Amino acid sequence: MITDEIRTELFRLQDVKYRDFQSRLIPSYDSDTMIGVRTPELRKLAKQAGRRTDVSAFLDDLPHTYFDENQLHAFILSEMKDYEACLKRVDSFLPYVDNWATCDQMSPKIFKKYRTELLGSIRNWIKSHQTYTIRFGIKMLMEHFLDEDFSPAYPELVAEVKSDEYYVKMMIAWYFATALAKQYEAVLPFIEEQRLEVWTHHKTIQKAVESYRITPAQKEYLKSLRVRPTA
Repeated sequence: MITDEIRTELFRLQDVKYRDFQSRLIPSYDSDTMIGVRTPELRKLAKQAGRRTDVSAFLDDLPHTYFDENQLHAFILSEMKDYEACLKRVDSFLPYVDNWATCDQMSPKIFKKYRTELLGSIRNWIKSHQTYTIRFGIKMLMEHFLDEDFSPAYPELVAEVKSDEYYVKMMIAWYFATALAKQYEAVLPFIEEQRLEVWTHHKTIQKAVESYRITPAQKEYLKSLRVRPTA
């Protein structure tokens, strides 16, 4: 069975020191549910597995037992060439994505060719009640709709997200900091008008100030927009 073969190969590629390092970065996993396979090896294995005619058996075998299996799953989806099939697989997998790394490293290349079609799914993901589905939706907006396909309606979608989840708030801040770097004039009012929750507002400014794509003058102005604590 492909799942057993994949797991055997993952353990063959195991790096115990790397596993212990990773387990400190991803709070939702401990070393017992991590194998410790480095990302380049996972990407290589994903390309091999993705060419197999029985790969669907592994993709259907949810939930996976190990973090590395989730990572491999994300990388396999990222290499899929059929948009509709890939989208269906992403929708099936998202409810099982339970950490920031798997969420952030899942980036199907085929999506960039179907941006118009992708918008409907992004809107649905952002409206989800699941932390990493929301995060993934915002990430797709950030990856695909901050350049030539940008619209002021898209940061509005992100600003409307209300969540107490740390990994959602961090994604919102990451989105707006990146948006400031790419669409400064259009996005600046969201900061000037304090449209974001205070913590996210400050984190956005922090990340923007750290960006080499923001000019020194813009950084100084953004710093002036920090919310002063009330007496």
